[in-house]
Amino acid sequence: MDEIKRFLRTYGGAIIGALIAILILCTHLYNVIIWVVFVCLGIFLGNYVQHNKTEVKEKIKNFIDRL
Repeated sequence: MDEIKRFLRTYGGAIIGALIAILILCTHLYNVIIWVVFVCLGIFLGNYVQHNKTEVKEKIKNFIDRL
C-alpha cells in the first residue's frame, strides 16, 4: 500500500495531465483552445502596437531595409 501511495504522490500530476490531455483530444476541445490562444495573441499584439507605435514603425522599417 505504501508503494501505491508513493507512486501516486510522485506521478500524480503526470497522470492527471495525461487524463486531461486525453479528454481534450477526445472532445476536440483543442480546436477551441487554439482559437482562444490566437485571439489572445491578436489582442496582445494589437495592444502592444497601439502603445508602442514609434518603436514598431522603426522595427518594421529596419526589417524592410534588411530585406
